[in-house]
Amino acid sequence: MSAFEINFDGIVGPTHNYSGLSVGNLASQRNVRSVSNPRAAAKQGLLKMKALHDLGVPQAVLPPHERPAVDVLRQLGFSGRDEYVLQSARRHDPELLAACSSASSMWAANAATVCPSADSGDGKVHFTAANLRSNLHRAIEAPTTTRVLAAIFADSNRFVHHAPLPAAGPFGDEGAANHTRLCAEHGALGVHLFVYGEHSLGRHSATTRRFPARHTYEASRAVARLHQIDAARVVYAQQLPAAIDAGVFHNDVIAVGNENVFLFHREAFLARHDVKDELRRKADFDLVLIEVTEQDITLDEAVASYVFNSQLVSLPTGKMALVVPEECKDDDRVWSYLQGLQVEQPAIERVEALDVRQSMKNGGGPACLRLRVVLTEEEIASVNQAVLFDEELFRRLSSWVDRHYRDRLREEDLADPLLLRESRAALDELTELLNLGAVYPFQLEGS
Repeated sequence: MSAFEINFDGIVGPTHNYSGLSVGNLASQRNVRSVSNPRAAAKQGLLKMKALHDLGVPQAVLPPHERPAVDVLRQLGFSGRDEYVLQSARRHDPELLAACSSASSMWAANAATVCPSADSGDGKVHFTAANLRSNLHRAIEAPTTTRVLAAIFADSNRFVHHAPLPAAGPFGDEGAANHTRLCAEHGALGVHLFVYGEHSLGRHSATTRRFPARHTYEASRAVARLHQIDAARVVYAQQLPAAIDAGVFHNDVIAVGNENVFLFHREAFLARHDVKDELRRKADFDLVLIEVTEQDITLDEAVASYVFNSQLVSLPTGKMALVVPEECKDDDRVWSYLQGLQVEQPAIERVEALDVRQSMKNGGGPACLRLRVVLTEEEIASVNQAVLFDEELFRRLSSWVDRHYRDRLREEDLADPLLLRESRAALDELTELLNLGAVYPFQLEGS
C-alpha cells in the first residue's frame, strides 16, 4: 500500500530562551543565559517547513506547549495568583522557573515514538508519547503531548494512543530521537532500530563517565511491545558510552536514516559490527549502510556541526535530499564530506543547508524539530486537516508569530506576568487556527 512520511514540525514557543537546562547537550550549556529571539526562532522553523514543502516533502505542524507551566509550579508548592507564582518562583527558585519555562517541546523528535500501520500487529498507527524523565523541563511535556496527538489523530479506527511509560529510572524514554525505521519504501514492511544508552534492570551494560545515558533498553522493549512490532523486524543497539560523553545525548545526533539508507558515524554504537549484521539480516530489501569514519568527520566535528542531526527525506523524484544545519558550511571537512556524499551515493540527490541557528544555539538541529509519521492516503484523510502544512497555513502562522512573539527574551523575563498573558493569548488563538480544541492546562481549567 502506498504511504507517505509526513514531517510534523514543532512550532517554536513564545518563551524560547537559553537556560542551559540540558546536561550533556553541549550547545545548550554553552549558550546559557544568552539573549534569545523567540520571533526569529519561530520564523526559522516555519521557513524550514516551507523549504521542505517546496521540495515536495509532506509537512504538518505540532503546537508549542503552555509556558511558563504555572500548573507545575503550583504542584511544587507555589501558590496565589499566577503573577505571584511566577515572581515567587523567580525569587526563591529561579532554576525551577527556568525549567517550567522551557520551550523544548519544539523538538518534536522527542515527542513520541510512532509505528506505522504497515508494521503493527493490528494494522493501526501507534503513538507513545515519551516520558522524557531524564530532565524535569522535558518530563513535564508528556501530558500536553498526549492531548495534542489525540486531538490530531483522533480516529480510533486508525490510530492508537498509548500512555507514556512509567516515569521511573528503568523506563527512560526519549522518543523518536532514538528510533529509526528502515524500509524499501514508506508503505512497505520496515525494520525498527531502537537505540538506548543503558540497561537498567538485571543486566550489566557499559556506562558513561561524564554525562548520563537518557534512554533505556527496557523502554525500547516496552514501546516495541505496545506497538505490536514483530520481534523479527526489531534491532536493539546500545550507544557507545564515549559518544554520549562527547555530547551525543540522542542517537539522532550521530545517525540518520530514511527508507533504505542509513547514515551513521562509526562511533555511534557499542557493538557496531553486530548492529550492522543484524540490520542486514532482518532487512528483506537492499539496505544501504553509509558508515562515516573518524578520518571523514571526527566525533567532535559531528557534535559541533550537528551534521547527523539532519533530515534525510524522500523527494518526488524518487531520490533523497539531506537537509543539514547551516553550521555544516562552517566546517570545511564536514562540508567537503557532504559534497562528496552526493557524488558517491546515487540515492542522495542534493544537500540543502538551512538556517535554524536559534534552535542550534539551544542544542537542536533540523532533525530535532520534527516527528516523522508514515501514513497511507486514507489515514491522512482521517488526520485533523488544519495542521497539514501548505502556503496558506505558512502565511497564517507567520502572521500569528509576528503578532504575538517577542524579538528579545532574557532569563529574568520569564517571571514577567505580561509574558504569561502574551503566551496564553497566542496559544488560545493557535488552538482555534489548528482546530485542536482545549489542550492546554489554562484552557482545561476554564472548561
